[in-house]
Amino acid sequence: MKIEEILVKFGRKQRRRTLDHVGDFTGMLGPQSVYMGTIQGKDNHIVYGQVQGECEIEGTLVLGEGSRWKGNIRANSIVIAGHVEGDIHAITKLELAHTAFVRGKITSPVVAIARGAVHDGSIRMAKQTQITRYHERRESLEKDRDDKEK
Repeated sequence: MKIEEILVKFGRKQRRRTLDHVGDFTGMLGPQSVYMGTIQGKDNHIVYGQVQGECEIEGTLVLGEGSRWKGNIRANSIVIAGHVEGDIHAITKLELAHTAFVRGKITSPVVAIARGAVHDGSIRMAKQTQITRYHERRESLEKDRDDKEK
C-alpha cells in the first residue's frame, strides 16, 4: 500500500513528521480483522484492527484510529492513533496522535504527544532528550481553510 493512500486514510493532505520517511506499507491489518501472535520482520506495517501479541520489526509501525493492541511493541518508528495496552519501545521515535490511548511503559529517544492523547504509565528516555507536546497544526490549518471556503 502506498504512503499517499495511508495519509488519505488518516485524513491528511500533507505528510506527518514520522511518516515523511516511509515508502510503502507492506503489511496491513484491516479494521474488521483480529490477529493473535507475533509480528516480526523488516517491513513497515499499518494496523486498523485488533492485535493480541508482540511486535518486533525493523521498520515503522502505525496503529490507526480505532485500532487496539494488547501486548508489547518494538519498532524503529511508531505512530499510534489507537489504543495500546502494553510496553512500547521505539528505537528512533514515538508519536502519539490526539486519539491515542496508551497504558504501559514507553521507551524512546524522541516522544511526540499530541494534545488529547492519553498515556497511563512511565516514560523512559535517554539523557539529553525531551518530550514534545504539540497541537496538530496541519489539521487546524485545513479546518480554517475549509471554514473560509464555506
